[in-house]
Amino acid sequence: QVQLLESGGGLVQAGGSLTLSCAASGRSFSLYHMGWFRQAPGKEHEFVALIRLNSGLTSYTNSLKGRFTISRDNAKNTVYLQMNSLKGEDTAVYYCAASSSSYTATTLGAYSYWGQGTQVSVSS
Repeated sequence: QVQLLESGGGLVQAGGSLTLSCAASGRSFSLYHMGWFRQAPGKEHEFVALIRLNSGLTSYTNSLKGRFTISRDNAKNTVYLQMNSLKGEDTAVYYCAASSSSYTATTLGAYSYWGQGTQVSVSS
């Protein structure tokens, strides 16, 4: 079991940047793949990015690749999402999630633990 808590959301102008943090507690953080999802108003959860255990290999949804960067600091039990060149379409609640699967995945079902989310609002 792992508990996740997101922070760092807020209001930012289009073209600006934000860095989200996800602090984990419980089972060893390094045992989990970590992912970020988001949910815009009226829409389903959307995969954003993932980072594998200790390999550090990452994956991004194509539309966000180049603007968003996921990273992790196992010593601090924290995963980050750096968001640059933000657009109005990025407005959503962003969720951190942990997966103990033996494979990497972009689907919701692969992630067993979720944070409560942090709101990101982009004005234009």
